[in-house]
Amino acid sequence: MSIACPQIAQPVPPAPDPRGRFTPLWRFVAAAGLGALGVVALGLELSAGDGLSVGAALAVYGVAVLLAGRIMARSYPYRVLGFCNLVTLMRLAMTTALIAPLVAGSAAQWGVFIVAAVALALDGVDGWLARRQHLVSQFGARFDMEVDAGLGLVLAANALVGGSVGAVVLLLGLPRYVFVAAGRVMPWLAAPLPERIGRKWVCVIQIAVLIAVQAPVIPAPLAEAVIAVAALALCWSFGRDILWLWRRRA
Repeated sequence: MSIACPQIAQPVPPAPDPRGRFTPLWRFVAAAGLGALGVVALGLELSAGDGLSVGAALAVYGVAVLLAGRIMARSYPYRVLGFCNLVTLMRLAMTTALIAPLVAGSAAQWGVFIVAAVALALDGVDGWLARRQHLVSQFGARFDMEVDAGLGLVLAANALVGGSVGAVVLLLGLPRYVFVAAGRVMPWLAAPLPERIGRKWVCVIQIAVLIAVQAPVIPAPLAEAVIAVAALALCWSFGRDILWLWRRRA
């Protein structure tokens, strides 16, 4: 799990088998088509039937699937898709469906809370399935990481639009993208990082707080307090990683 965390080094997978290279890609595309139906259904429910908002969510989903498919075509090393990638794709559909109430300008609601909680519950399942099916890959790790980052950003924006918290909530949704942008200016920041359990726990705290503040029953002072705690944890996690990368820069 790495909602806003830098990319973690993964073992180099075996070379692709050219005879079956595109079979998982077509299955991924077919599954993505079913996922699009889920985006529409959830989007309509969360946005009270606002078709324009659902269209925006579906467009973002389509772009995300296209980007994921391109990476899969270049680097996925196995001849089977696996349930692991289907679970991550399901989480992508739920994440993009949350864009619909955001575009519609809906207040924080229980629907957003429930969908996000299910998406969080499924996080970690994809990694477990990948290990169980012996389908661990750099593609799967990155796909999972980007879905986590997207979920964090969408939840932060939903909380802000809902009005229960101020702009400080964006501190929990933007770190991953700020870090990636900084890595383009300072390439040493884009180097692989070692796996750390502390980073994973900070990511859990981050997304859990973002889900909690969606609930209309959370008072604003309490929401801002837990956001501040999560932001401090993020600063510690990113600061430790940046210091590690700085000491090992070329």
